[in-house]
Amino acid sequence: MGGEHCYYHGRLRGVPGSWVALSTCHGLRGMFSDGNFSYGIDALSCPPPLPPQVRRGQRTVQTETKYIELMVVNDHDLFLIVILNTRIVLVAMETWSSQNMVSVGNDPLLTLRDFMKYRKESIKERSDATHLFSGRTFQSSRSGTAYIGGICSLTRGGGVNEYGNVGPMAITLCQSLGQNIGMMWNKERPTAGDCRCPDPWLGCIMEDTGYYLPRKFSRCSVDEYLRFLQQGGGSCLFNKPSKLLDSPECGNGFVEVGEECDCGSHVECARSGGACCKKCTLTHDAMCSNGLCCRGCRYELRGVTCREVTNDCDVPETCPGDSSQCPHNVHKLDGYMCEAGQGRCFGGRCKTRDGQCRGLWGHNSADRFCYEKLNSEGTEKGNCGRDSSGQGWVQCNKQDVLCGFLLCTNMSAKPRFGDLQGDLTSLTIYHQNRYLDCRGGHAVLEDGSDLGYVEDGTPCGPNMMCLDRRCLPVPTFNLSTCPGTSICSHHGTCSNEVRCICDADYTGKDCSVYDPIPDPTPPEGPEKYKVLFSSYPSAQGK
Repeated sequence: MGGEHCYYHGRLRGVPGSWVALSTCHGLRGMFSDGNFSYGIDALSCPPPLPPQVRRGQRTVQTETKYIELMVVNDHDLFLIVILNTRIVLVAMETWSSQNMVSVGNDPLLTLRDFMKYRKESIKERSDATHLFSGRTFQSSRSGTAYIGGICSLTRGGGVNEYGNVGPMAITLCQSLGQNIGMMWNKERPTAGDCRCPDPWLGCIMEDTGYYLPRKFSRCSVDEYLRFLQQGGGSCLFNKPSKLLDSPECGNGFVEVGEECDCGSHVECARSGGACCKKCTLTHDAMCSNGLCCRGCRYELRGVTCREVTNDCDVPETCPGDSSQCPHNVHKLDGYMCEAGQGRCFGGRCKTRDGQCRGLWGHNSADRFCYEKLNSEGTEKGNCGRDSSGQGWVQCNKQDVLCGFLLCTNMSAKPRFGDLQGDLTSLTIYHQNRYLDCRGGHAVLEDGSDLGYVEDGTPCGPNMMCLDRRCLPVPTFNLSTCPGTSICSHHGTCSNEVRCICDADYTGKDCSVYDPIPDPTPPEGPEKYKVLFSSYPSAQGK
């Protein structure tokens, strides 16, 4: 399946479960699999190859395809770069042909931090993740690193990767993107056992030990990705990109200039949309061929829910009635109350100390007195972070104690995520005629993040939220507000795009216009007595 370029992907003729990804840009290079083994094609002696695009099949939380809009940056040490083809959509590429725009050193984590700062300040192209491919060999046991769960974030949605041969480089990118979408390395952990891989011969992509060209994710990795989405992470992945780096091509699944529709490859069209779309042209009387708001070649009625909520900080999306596409996936604006007033929405997730303790250690947050007692001392067992020397600990100010070290009750000996650094805090305090259990620990991820602290956005008092281990009034966050004398005229929800998502029967920028959705009218005559039977795949979550 190739257009007028030199990247091709497809299958081996007559071999079910096979795939092929090839490039003819500078000689023949690529990868193919017969369903059991993967093989690489490369020149014996030549400059670093220009990579093919690898295509990844859809993975859904429900039935909706996700799209990782990827931008690739090539450093000066790697002037030629392989554009890897996985059903990741490459939307932009930048090459530092004369000099590096950031310091690319031996430490991949320091390079990543500098690169993410450069991305925020200098890269105008918007993408879900931006990855740097470098010709430098990092002083690390792995060939790259990325921020865990950072997808969709301007400051954490990215990674750095070493250049290598096509196959190993593809796996390194898969691992880095896996980290971006919430996957951990498949180490032994209390809640997931040893994450046995379904492919013991080739291994799995997020294995902590090296295998050559693994092709599968373990059950742990899949569960972590689904949990990440269901908790409000990765909201940008539901939005189909509007532009690609590749030239337009009928059959790639994206409606581009000169096309009325595009249901994808022959196999994809046979599965969905082929009856409404032929050679990227709509069939007679068809309004659409694909999309969450397209059914039977017609637009869904206005108000039909096309994307359910995943958590208390999400908002449902409904069909507009004049388009086949579900509106952009958005969530509530930061600062909304959630979980019956116990938490605050921040970045699409409901932040509570109880929720953080349960997720990391298995039990609820400790009593407030534990925070007041320990976090004001400024020791490893209770603090508001490292001091400027990186050796000591900062004492929390009295008003900030609920934003420092995370203290829980009756917690497990090991964190569910990350590696335990230092000793566990374990203290029993007698206070007001009862014993209080105060426990905590530093759970450090590979990207340097310490999960042992209260997260930003967590409530720390009436109309107060945590930010950088300080407890601040909500107004200091400078949260934007939606139109209307009251928020969305009390008939909608203000989204993270600072736009009102109106309740059913209301419309307008501030949801002030009453516009009831009419009940569907059955057709007149014999047609209305017809009974149609249809089957749809069951939903599996958002």
